[in-house]
Amino acid sequence: MTEVHVEVVRVYNDPGRRPGEHRVLVDRLWPRGLTKTSIDLDVWEKDVAPSTELRRWYSHEPSRFAEFVRRYRAELVAEPAASVVSKLSELAVSRDLVLLTATRDVERSGAAVLQKVIVGL
Repeated sequence: MTEVHVEVVRVYNDPGRRPGEHRVLVDRLWPRGLTKTSIDLDVWEKDVAPSTELRRWYSHEPSRFAEFVRRYRAELVAEPAASVVSKLSELAVSRDLVLLTATRDVERSGAAVLQKVIVGL
């Protein structure tokens, strides 16, 4: 099995691009207070973010995280997210992949769930 490197980085604490990495914003909404030119990214993949309904339901309530993970994983196997997951998984085999997110709680975020899906956990 090929090892993949996928990192989740909060856009407000971004240390900057390293050589050879592919940087993807994986939030449905543009990060508040940042301009389009202030984030160093290759692509914005809104379709892989949790749906608006799921995002609103979750509201980053830690007690809802397990159910959020279950529901979000179900969204990731359906289109249009499934195509994006496939593309990101293929990219992660050949390059370091950085998933950019604006969320405060990176450990309990959609980006963290997506990271695990991409690396096969």
